[in-house]
Amino acid sequence: MQGLLRAAFCASLFYSPTPTLAANVYRCEDGNGHITFTLQGCATNQQLQVQNADNPRPGNGKPVPLAKSKKQPRRSKAHKSQEQQLVVVGEHQDGCGNQLTGSARRSAMISHRVRGGMTLKDVESALGKPDKITSQNGQMRYLYRDKEGNSKQVSFDENGCVRSKR
Repeated sequence: MQGLLRAAFCASLFYSPTPTLAANVYRCEDGNGHITFTLQGCATNQQLQVQNADNPRPGNGKPVPLAKSKKQPRRSKAHKSQEQQLVVVGEHQDGCGNQLTGSARRSAMISHRVRGGMTLKDVESALGKPDKITSQNGQMRYLYRDKEGNSKQVSFDENGCVRSKR
């Protein structure tokens, strides 16, 4: 008899309608319409419904690309030579013909020197506000004096750029 019970128990495990690894989730609704989900079952005054708690894997397991690249059309040799020409768009114009690079301009300001191609603001950043400003024939001059009585003069052209010594 014991062997028959053991066989019946094993058969019930193999032929159960729900998988034995998944837990049953119960949807319980009371008289007021309040819904509760639980693993323990419902109270006697609640309506019971077994809820499917299947959590399938998304997709078919294959990776999905985020974007597809378009194939570039073939170009003729004439078109390729045009592509190799470098075009600079949006280059910074300092108003003085870009005679100085950014690093040369910064180096001059840090060392308190004046170089041709610097703007009025550049000179003021390097040397400070001038002691005297003069203007003659459309050309402006800044005059600086130090504590020892030495003076330094910086001449600007009509565009407000330091005139380069030629």
